Amino acid sequence: MNSAARLKDYQSTRLQAMRSLFEIVEQSSEGTVIVDRDARIVWINERYARRFGFADPALALGQPVENVIPGSLLREVAHTGQPILLDMLDTPKDPLVVMRLPIRDEDGSLIGAIGFALFDELKTLSPLVSHYLSLQEELASTRSLLQARQARYNFAQFIGTSAPALEVKRRARRGAASEAPVLLLGETGTGKELLAHAIHAASPRSRKPFVSLNMAAIPETLLEAEFFGTAPGAFTGASRKARPGKFQIAQGGTLFLDEIGDMPLHLQSKLLRVLQEKEFEPVGSNEILFSDVRLIAATSCDLEAAVRRGSFRADLYYRLNVLPIRLPPLRERPDDLPALCETILGQLGSGHWLTPEALTRLARHDWPGNVRELRNLLERATLLNDGVRLDEGMLAAALGPQHPLAPASPAAGESYRQAMQRFERELLENALASAGNALEAAQHLGLSRSTLYRRLASLGITSR
Repeated sequence: MNSAARLKDYQSTRLQAMRSLFEIVEQSSEGTVIVDRDARIVWINERYARRFGFADPALALGQPVENVIPGSLLREVAHTGQPILLDMLDTPKDPLVVMRLPIRDEDGSLIGAIGFALFDELKTLSPLVSHYLSLQEELASTRSLLQARQARYNFAQFIGTSAPALEVKRRARRGAASEAPVLLLGETGTGKELLAHAIHAASPRSRKPFVSLNMAAIPETLLEAEFFGTAPGAFTGASRKARPGKFQIAQGGTLFLDEIGDMPLHLQSKLLRVLQEKEFEPVGSNEILFSDVRLIAATSCDLEAAVRRGSFRADLYYRLNVLPIRLPPLRERPDDLPALCETILGQLGSGHWLTPEALTRLARHDWPGNVRELRNLLERATLLNDGVRLDEGMLAAALGPQHPLAPASPAAGESYRQAMQRFERELLENALASAGNALEAAQHLGLSRSTLYRRLASLGITSR
């Protein structure tokens, strides 16, 4: 056989092999589609057409491939000439493992592309598909959890242009740019939690979780497990599965500890170790875990006094007090009342507005519950009045019989702590007497019901 005949025979064999390969892949695959240079379908087999809702394959001819197969990348292959040998394609029925190849003419010019859906026959790829689906579910779950742990507030939502408010924001922005612990100090309702969210949102950790834990809201016996998590079966009744603690959940992000002054002493030493050594052990485990968490703490109590009493560790206080930020009570920034009222009424969406006399009345109030109390008052006033205009009388009615608080005069020989307890006792007893029950009293004071009950119990006051 001469060389010309041999070359012709080679070409014939090659064409037969290509035809045979196409037939084998086409018959064994879930579907096959061919597009031209403009990514319009020139051929699609019946199985593939039915999968995408075409009873007759001829109805798909001439259509852009994306109109028939959403998410197809055949246009990219037809334009670039680069094959995509294995890929995943989501379809309404099941995900498919697909292969996409360019098509060239005898001169080597790119004239289109061909795609094969290989899912049904390549059983060895089933583990890959299962793994893919598992990863998709895990990713969706992680995204959902992370979204739930994102900061809900930013600095723009801390309303106020008075000198005290601007100083708070100045310090907080410095804190956001730092990795140092931040200690938020202030009365209840001054916006400590809002500011903690804002610091995290403005920090380099903003894309990581923001996790909060209220020391006063969790029984002391459960706090350590909430902090550090538990090993499987760590104690009687514990789950056989490991349970992550807040330090693990907040890994890479921010952990906000509210009412840290209520933290038990034995737990304070363990928190100090985490802050200093960057490691901890889950309850019931000998495994040491690394901690990469930025800490923000908040309290409405006097931590310095707690240190002197011995109820708060001095070394932990010094470790937390790197960047203290005192949030002023509302009575110390009356200039912010108009903007706060306008913002709150806008959030309530009621269309109400305050007269100048009403604002003057608000400025005379002592605001023991601060911004939280102001919000509760305005919401109550909008519910009690049909018109959109809120005057001084309407606000006085919403405030109830309580009058602006006068400074308490200490009794002879009375210490600061005793005077504060007496003042708080009188405040809570008056609120209970005027409201009639603990729930209404808590709303009037701008406190949560659990916080009110805790303070009542500590003072020995019986609620009705």
